[in-house]
Amino acid sequence: MKDENENSMKNTVIKRKQPSWIWYPGDFELFLGQKVHAGRFQRDMTITPLWKVNSPQTNVLFQKQFILTKPQIIRVYGDGLITVEVDCRGNWYYGFENGISLSAGEHCIFISVFNADTFPSLYVESEELVSDNSWDVYAYDTKIRRAGCWNFTNKANPPSKFHLETRTIKPVSSEILSDGMLFDFGEELFGAVHFQNVAGTADVVISYGESREEALDIEHTEVFQRIRLTEDMALIPHSFALRYVYVTSVQKRNYSGIVLEEEYLPLVNQGAFHCSDSVLEKIYKVALHTLHLNSREFLLDGIKRDRWVWSGDATQSYLLQYYSFNDRELCKRTMRLLCSDKPFKVHLNTIQDYTCYWFISLYDYYLYSGDREFLNEIYDKAVAMMDFCFETVDQNGFFFSLPRDWVFVDWAPIPKTGLLSFMQIVFARSLEAMSQIATLVGDKERAKHYQSCFERTLLNCFRVFWSEKYHCFTHGPAEAADACVTKYANMFALFFGYLNEEQKEQAIQNAILNEDVLKITTPYMRFYELMALCESGQMETVTRFLKDYWGGMLQEGATSFWEEYFPDCHGVEKYAMYDRKYGKSLCHAWGAGPILLFGKYYLGVRPIEAGYQRFIVQPQLGGLERIEGKVPALDGWIGVRMDQHAMQVENHSAGIGTVKAFGQELPVSPGATVVLYSTLKEK
Repeated sequence: MKDENENSMKNTVIKRKQPSWIWYPGDFELFLGQKVHAGRFQRDMTITPLWKVNSPQTNVLFQKQFILTKPQIIRVYGDGLITVEVDCRGNWYYGFENGISLSAGEHCIFISVFNADTFPSLYVESEELVSDNSWDVYAYDTKIRRAGCWNFTNKANPPSKFHLETRTIKPVSSEILSDGMLFDFGEELFGAVHFQNVAGTADVVISYGESREEALDIEHTEVFQRIRLTEDMALIPHSFALRYVYVTSVQKRNYSGIVLEEEYLPLVNQGAFHCSDSVLEKIYKVALHTLHLNSREFLLDGIKRDRWVWSGDATQSYLLQYYSFNDRELCKRTMRLLCSDKPFKVHLNTIQDYTCYWFISLYDYYLYSGDREFLNEIYDKAVAMMDFCFETVDQNGFFFSLPRDWVFVDWAPIPKTGLLSFMQIVFARSLEAMSQIATLVGDKERAKHYQSCFERTLLNCFRVFWSEKYHCFTHGPAEAADACVTKYANMFALFFGYLNEEQKEQAIQNAILNEDVLKITTPYMRFYELMALCESGQMETVTRFLKDYWGGMLQEGATSFWEEYFPDCHGVEKYAMYDRKYGKSLCHAWGAGPILLFGKYYLGVRPIEAGYQRFIVQPQLGGLERIEGKVPALDGWIGVRMDQHAMQVENHSAGIGTVKAFGQELPVSPGATVVLYSTLKEK
């Protein structure tokens, strides 16, 4: 009986909550964004951002109503100057440095934090009251918000001290040259050089290269440093992208060698892909490496040149994350940073289509995560951004740019001003996404309005841009004298689901696979081109394109995938871009696109209800003998194995799936395994 009573008492003990640092929502991302956007180097100087960079709040008020079951000490810590008021007594609490004694019962607390150097954040601990995302925060404006919170649980390390992880990497080889030492780290990396066994003082030049040619060409390399190397300065300030490091000195070499203190975000791949083709398997591996290198404080465009957060680039990286590392917090940080400006006065990154991608990305995030709380958090900013877009929408529902903004589309010699079919198709999807989001947050009036605008815009896209002469979308108005066909609007309309079966076939043959239409040379738009082909069942063509294009980069020695690739360009010329000899990024996030193609189309796994509550598995071999892998779901994973004779699906998630293969269709429950054969004969 005694043991039973003791066990009963143990079961009634309230587990102490874990406190965490909290802040005004978005401040952590703004603070971190300022540091990241100031990190671009070209030659030996910093290049500042090309758009407005917003700042976090300097003074905020945290508040909480709570009930204590017994008297206790409340301890308060702030990153900044703090003042405390308890129970609305009309004056501030003094002497809280040693804790605040509160009686049992109902209380309310107000804590002001002021910090003009980084940003205000708060940490509160006691037996029952702790700082977490249940607190409210007020920036002395018109709206009280729910506090921002992540996994900063150490009171000695506020979020303003956040930094990436580091590890030491040794070069795989070194080479003594006439005027210096060349070190090769074997693959693309990002980090700071650490000199070993430094003795005395020497003036050195450090030249960084994604390629051997770049590192050795000090006159043209994108990044180099002139450093006076001393015994107390072994770790060189600033981290850079590199594979090769070339160190030259006017004095005798005063160090024994170098290592790299690599910076990285600790991520674990939650997906997998294997197949019968060794080239595709290597493409998958290198794509993962490319994405991981660019998954840092935020999802960056590339690690050598810009190192900035671009909305168009991030839109692809979100999708790649959902099929690999599945870091939802990284995706949310990036989306928060991009929509930090309110009221909006310019488009994201000053690019009109990049604003549209943000709306589309927000709904995609919900579809893959089921995280409605994030939609509620960010919805008012999404509405404000769409209100800004409506300032330049005409009576046809067409979306025009402002003089200070520009339309990017792609790095291609195409018209980018005036009425463009691509821009209007992408805007139509933005309106549709906002209608879906408004419905989810319960804003029925706006949902109806956005849906009406979407239908008008899409209807007029077909009226103005669909050509009866070319049987596909033209780049500009179809009736214009200079009407021409490009792939962009056609492939987006196809995978957005805006084309019927006849129109799909016409768009594929007359635009996407038409050899006379301008070819796409960046992995950025190649990603969408192959998505459209996958959606239309052209999987063997996709396999060939993957091996020719991404496989071509591998043949050129790529250890990460590039910003742009011309298969016919070889030698040092292949590194040139922006009228600079080594201007091309050899580790660009949009080069990692095959990750999604392997997971969504080859393995065939995609959610059809938010958070994989319901999903579909419809694998396609694409001319391969076998495929095998897994795709991360929110609370587990879905495994697929297929060859020409059979297909097996393992459902290690909480969702319910529908499996389709060999003309058959079966459900797969949580924890179940389903096998389909190429004939109906049971085995």
